Amino acid sequence: MLSLLPQAAIVVPRLHPRTRGALRAIMAEKLETSASVASSSVSFPILVNGCTGKTGSAVAEAAVSAGLQLVPISFSSTGIPGRTVRVSSTDIRIHGPSEREHVLSSVIDEFPNVVVVDYTVPEAVNANAELYCKLGVPFVMGTTGGDRQMLYKTVQDANVYAVISPQMGKQVVAFLAAMEIMAEQFPGAFSGYKLEVMESHQASKLDISGTAKVVVSCFQKLGVSFDLKQIKQIRDPKKQLEMVGVPEEHLGGHAFHLYHLTSPDETVSFEFQHNICGRSMYAEGTIDAAIFLYKKIHAKADKRIYNTIDVLREGSMQ
Repeated sequence: MLSLLPQAAIVVPRLHPRTRGALRAIMAEKLETSASVASSSVSFPILVNGCTGKTGSAVAEAAVSAGLQLVPISFSSTGIPGRTVRVSSTDIRIHGPSEREHVLSSVIDEFPNVVVVDYTVPEAVNANAELYCKLGVPFVMGTTGGDRQMLYKTVQDANVYAVISPQMGKQVVAFLAAMEIMAEQFPGAFSGYKLEVMESHQASKLDISGTAKVVVSCFQKLGVSFDLKQIKQIRDPKKQLEMVGVPEEHLGGHAFHLYHLTSPDETVSFEFQHNICGRSMYAEGTIDAAIFLYKKIHAKADKRIYNTIDVLREGSMQ
């Protein structure tokens, strides 16, 4: 309905280009200052395991950008022990599996408030978690794979603070939270529907996407019959370019997921899709999770095991 009432005229003064430029500079400076204040409000040592990988390296860079103290040590099962990798202005020395316990004990002695972040390989998840729990060090497990039930039991038995999640990107975390809520409140809503799942990641990703596993579990609660073996994993760069539509510059780091549902009579279909290029989303979300965990430790929170939905729910993922 159109309003016939007279409208007050709003006159917006036109600013000289130089004035607009000056205002932009002032606003940018204010935003930069605000971000600096926010990041400097908490600072603690952080050890990133898996710095030889691209995600681990991105997390270490994000830690420095957030004003955290990057411990110049990292464990890796794929890197060459004894060599160093440079992150920002810090040289990080790489240690192999056989050195883990001795080196981590020394780190804890020197940095008693350290928080560990793990971005290693699926095969190392449980052994690394056992070590962190044995030494009582809080950690963020960003590595997917491993025996997840055993992982949670290990942490519960040790009563160690930890954030464990297959996904650190906040928008995807919100999507997963919405899926969980839908599965809990509307069980069986998609009974009889056929599900097809495609996930494309860089060729170096060895396991099925942890995010895809969570989404599939939600659809199973919603009544869909589906086995994880039915997930179409695409790791061939040529197929990723031609079939999936991944930009060439992001073949080495991306996450493209498609979940397609079809009704029994094929008259209704639903699609859920998310396409992520690069690793900055995960890196920044991981640092948000580490800061969240550090605050929980110092608040002496009763709850010990968290996921990134907990982090997002408290508004801690910026």
